Amino acid sequence: MYSSSSLVRNSRKHVSRLLHHLTNSLKKKHQHPYPLPSSSSSSAAAAAASSTLGRYLGYGVLLLGSGLATYYFYPYPKPRSRAVVGDDEEEHEEHSVANWSGTHEARTKVYIQPESLEELEVVVKLANDRKQRIRPVGSGLSPNGLGLSDEGMVNLALMDRILSVDQDTKRVTVQAGARVEQLVAALRSHGLTLQNFASIKEQQIGGFIQVGAHGTGAKIAPVDDHVVSLKLVTPGKGTLELSCDSDSDLFYLARCGLGALGVVAEVTLQCASAHKLLEKSFVTNMKQVQKNHKKWLQENKHLRYMWIPDTDTVVVVQCNPLTEGQVPKESMSHKYSDDERLSAARTLYREVAAKFFSAPLGHLSDEELFSLSFTELRDKLLAFDPLNKAHVIKVNQAEAEYWKKSEGFRVGWSDEILGFDCGGQQWVSEICFPVGKIQKPDLQDIKYIEQVLKLIKKQNIPAPAPIEQRWTASSKSPLSPASSSTSSDALYSWVGIIMYLPTIDDDQRAAITKSFFGYRKATQQQLWDSFSAFEHWAKIEVAADTESLSWVQERLRKRFPVESFQRARAELDPNNILANDVIDRLFPRPVSTEA
Repeated sequence: MYSSSSLVRNSRKHVSRLLHHLTNSLKKKHQHPYPLPSSSSSSAAAAAASSTLGRYLGYGVLLLGSGLATYYFYPYPKPRSRAVVGDDEEEHEEHSVANWSGTHEARTKVYIQPESLEELEVVVKLANDRKQRIRPVGSGLSPNGLGLSDEGMVNLALMDRILSVDQDTKRVTVQAGARVEQLVAALRSHGLTLQNFASIKEQQIGGFIQVGAHGTGAKIAPVDDHVVSLKLVTPGKGTLELSCDSDSDLFYLARCGLGALGVVAEVTLQCASAHKLLEKSFVTNMKQVQKNHKKWLQENKHLRYMWIPDTDTVVVVQCNPLTEGQVPKESMSHKYSDDERLSAARTLYREVAAKFFSAPLGHLSDEELFSLSFTELRDKLLAFDPLNKAHVIKVNQAEAEYWKKSEGFRVGWSDEILGFDCGGQQWVSEICFPVGKIQKPDLQDIKYIEQVLKLIKKQNIPAPAPIEQRWTASSKSPLSPASSSTSSDALYSWVGIIMYLPTIDDDQRAAITKSFFGYRKATQQQLWDSFSAFEHWAKIEVAADTESLSWVQERLRKRFPVESFQRARAELDPNNILANDVIDRLFPRPVSTEA
């Protein structure tokens, strides 16, 4: 696993290595690794010097007619075998990149990090000529490893500039490697912000739009629908500038293109005026939700439910804008202190720890225990016995108590309020399905939750909290799970189930993984078809067996314009260099198109 901060570190030793590799490339008809940032670091000046030298040497080699320009990055060195490309005599290191939860990993020698559009164009063209795969990967956060590939990856972390901000139209043009939090910080000085946010802000903008990320808001579409135009670097057609006024069909398809139509280099987004939100959190039950759900959907700009399995508890979070200078009349103080809110979870920890350890050795000290947030403490509690149904219920009950004592209000900028702590490493499955229109919700969203909760009890699933539920408007992007060809005011609900991975023990993680996939399969087989539910692209786990995979492929063909997507792929990426195992298995292409 790596973070975006590690992507911008470099060291002086790379300068001499770069010279050596580029000199050899002229003799050997291909270009050796361009050593971009490593996990070692020195001064920012050395990094800048290395970057500048590398760029001009790269251009020089290109002008001299060298072969493939392949740039490598080594986040976590794990020496393995020889280099994939070219030199058979020189040893190179193989390296691993894992997603945030450590559930998916790729080992590769090819990790490309261009620093400009021109460099990206060179890399894509020459990689295509050589049929070298370079799967676009963003921050590596996708739970299903959608951006990972053993054969090679391209990351735009060094292409992270904010190119222009138009305050009149409220639009921003940004390089696709910029992170959401970086863009939001830059926009604030212009009085702007993004229209909506997912739970985290570490994503690169390119990946953010390509997987159809979303926040919550019944009248707000997923983020791909906020794209006004984009610049797409394709292997087959070069660089394309797409908008609704220029090849609109391809534009809408490419907005949520899963990184398979081209490498998104630049994006223009429709923003909103920067604003603060008043958040109200309270605890209720299923009966009250059924009674008030339509009203809450229609009256609140942002609405989120967190259902706690095996309890009659649901946490309701409502967020609405404050006008500039408005002072909320509600009290911002909480009735309970942090210690009081965490008391049930801390007490449970001490009780369970006493049963698991005959002596205090192994317990968290009071200092350690009192330093943990609730999500951190939940991980510690679940780690004792994560698949014991009775134990998980006790942890869920402690969580319900925590939220009951956390009711109240708070105010903050929209990006601060809409983000939230998702907890530790986890398996997650999130589905999206239609639930009527904002003017007339059909309550299928609440019926789905009822069915999931019944399923958990019936099959004795040790399901931890929360089951998270959010809503969006529809998207015009054909590949968005929230796409609608029949109604512009269609309403969609998104529901996520999870199982945490609170341990580094391989056997325990394997057991949790098996249990989670049983949980997921139960919802898949019993609920998805009847609710027309489809998984989030960044969370769809590709089936290993042929029968299950065929079932998924057939469902995708019924829901999405797969034929149009495949035609576009064949034209824009004729050698299939932007795909990986996930794309290949979900959208298999005839062998002839990859020859």
